[in-house]
Amino acid sequence: MTKEYEYILNAVMEGDANRVRALVEDLLLRGYSPLDILNSGLLKGMDRISTLFKNDEVYIPEVLISSRAMHAGIHVLKPYLSKSEMSMSGRILIGTVAGDLHDIGKNLVIMMLRGKGFEVIDLGIDVSPEEFVNGVKSHKPDILALSSLLTTTMPVIPETIKLLKKEGLRDSIKVMVGGGPLTRDYAGAVGADAYGASAQQAVEVAVEIMKIIKNKCG
Repeated sequence: MTKEYEYILNAVMEGDANRVRALVEDLLLRGYSPLDILNSGLLKGMDRISTLFKNDEVYIPEVLISSRAMHAGIHVLKPYLSKSEMSMSGRILIGTVAGDLHDIGKNLVIMMLRGKGFEVIDLGIDVSPEEFVNGVKSHKPDILALSSLLTTTMPVIPETIKLLKKEGLRDSIKVMVGGGPLTRDYAGAVGADAYGASAQQAVEVAVEIMKIIKNKCG
């Protein structure tokens, strides 16, 4: 890695959004590849922070600050990148199911997914099966991620999967679930494809799903 990318990586890890922005602008002016800046600087910095978070060496506030710094750089890069380059890892539609207003865990997953290069569409909280299905129709994601933090809202997950089948969409996407009361066994029982026990594991699972999808495509 060149020292220029190392500077960006370190600025992301330090959460210095202004420095990240300035460094990215400087490299663009000097003719560096926008995609290389994204991969070798911004995403690599976020990847390092994610590893530290996984090892309990940093905590949620540090992840949040680094994520904001990374996005400051991505904002500068956006006009220089094609849509396909901005969603290199894949596209994920995510939301917290109807009746559930929790979003801290979901938002952490989103930050970490974006740090891995995913394009993430966030439907927010209290999302009904119909809204999930309409989102799948509109955005055509590779993965649909459903979050449930309450036992009372868990039935929305199989309802959503059932509606996907009814609309003929189930085979076109992978369904991933997560949240406090959920388990791997529950995910399998309701017909989900994958389960993430934590934010870090959800990201790892999404990466593995995309590897399988891309191998099948070609």
